[in-house]
Amino acid sequence: MSGHRRHLLSLPAAAILAALTFTAFTAGPAVAAPAHSLAATATTAATATTSAAGTRVAARSAAKPLPARLKAFYWARSQYGKAYEYGGIGPSGYDCSGLVMEAYRHAGIALPRTTYGMLGSRLLVRVGKPVKGDLAFYGSGHVELYAHGDWTFGAHAAGQIIGWIQFGPWWHPTAYYRVR
Repeated sequence: MSGHRRHLLSLPAAAILAALTFTAFTAGPAVAAPAHSLAATATTAATATTSAAGTRVAARSAAKPLPARLKAFYWARSQYGKAYEYGGIGPSGYDCSGLVMEAYRHAGIALPRTTYGMLGSRLLVRVGKPVKGDLAFYGSGHVELYAHGDWTFGAHAAGQIIGWIQFGPWWHPTAYYRVR
């Protein structure tokens, strides 16, 4: 042991140090800022150090809220590993449309219970390029949530768990819809 002591910075102090270091070594207006803006920066820094948790909450509240399709997708993903259950609407198991219906219900949107009902719903708009959380229909009798590339997420079939499904040339979505 050399006898040297390591000093660890708290998260708020490290963030302020990084911000001040970055500002001090960048060229431009930040170096020659007027005194009133430096005072505002010091006040902001003091506020940031008072509560790291409060700062994180403030940063999140300023961010855009998640779209319903992503809320639905992430909720459905939290059901990973549960059983496929014919006619199931949870909480122990789901069928394909039951999982999609419940996922969107948790996102604040009421979809019909069956794939046929969903396809007839005015809430759905057909899209050519799906994004995460859009509905991927396999004909008129099966629906999953589009994930990315050639992957969907859903309750696939009896005897399988809810999870990721990779589609290919023989099993693939025939239509994609976005929920409005």
